[in-house]
Amino acid sequence: RKHPGAKRVTDYREVFEASNIDGIVCSTPDHMHAVVVSAALKRGLPVYCEKPLTHSVYEARLLRQLNAQARVPTQMGNQIHSGANYRRVVEIVRSGAIGAVERVHVWQGGGVRSFPNVKPSDPPKHIHYDQWIGPAPFRPYSDAHFHFNWRYWWDFGGGQLADFGCHFMDLPFWALELRHPTKVAAEGPKVHPETCPLGLIVRYDFPARGSMPPVKLTWYDGDLIPKKIADQPVPANGVMFVGTDGMMFADYSRYRLFPTDKFASFKAPAESIPNSIGHHAEWIKACKDGSPTTCNFDYSGALTETVLLGTVAYRLGKTLDWDAANLTATNAPEAAKLINKEYRKGWEVV
Repeated sequence: RKHPGAKRVTDYREVFEASNIDGIVCSTPDHMHAVVVSAALKRGLPVYCEKPLTHSVYEARLLRQLNAQARVPTQMGNQIHSGANYRRVVEIVRSGAIGAVERVHVWQGGGVRSFPNVKPSDPPKHIHYDQWIGPAPFRPYSDAHFHFNWRYWWDFGGGQLADFGCHFMDLPFWALELRHPTKVAAEGPKVHPETCPLGLIVRYDFPARGSMPPVKLTWYDGDLIPKKIADQPVPANGVMFVGTDGMMFADYSRYRLFPTDKFASFKAPAESIPNSIGHHAEWIKACKDGSPTTCNFDYSGALTETVLLGTVAYRLGKTLDWDAANLTATNAPEAAKLINKEYRKGWEVV
């Protein structure tokens, strides 16, 4: 309505036929991200892509590599990263206020859905269903896997972990300079071949980084989130850093330090991380003048790889000894089929 002269298309490939494209925004369901974004990067176009960056671990690595070659502005849509509170939390953690951090708990409750009755039907006339299915195995249309429901089907999304992991795990990734885990294990209900679990717990082991010690990070979602962490009642989502000299709870808008009596007179360190001009604005400015973005595909690609490894460990039912350099679970070669995936003919990502 605001731009009546804008051209509308039903096939994303038609976008690339235009000669005046400055960049693209990809906000499709997860399973289409790598298809669209790889096409843009190969054409040297800047990209803003919603989280998680990709649908598979392999795709996240591929987009990192393509971005390194294209050298164009990129940004993943984990908008909380640009909030002022995340910056203050990173500054406090890095100041050593709670000591060396060796454990982190991250959780996101609610929102998970189950689908006991799947009724196929003809897609509505305004839905171009073949384009929507894209690289996923073709199945008859059903409202049960359409609209927001797609997040809870393995063929299209990755459940609560894929939905919120890049938002909340981003904070410890940033503050603790994490990159790739060495071990990943997961637990939850019996694995369903088609739909994501109602609750999941994933445990990641990260190696030491310079003078910082190894870190054990635990993710909880759905109906398996904790009510308390280290005897502290916690809300439905957030992050708890456990350091040698104290603990720190944080979410997108606030933080608290524990024990409360110890930190009663705490004064935060001087601000050292400039506040963002806005997550979307960062990318637009980068497209215009080449300035950096904070969630470029190198950073967000590694974050997405880590997040999605949790779904691989869960679906495989096995702890993964992870060799990030070679994108391989050294103790589980059978994980390869979940690290990458099969594509419907004509929709391959290479």
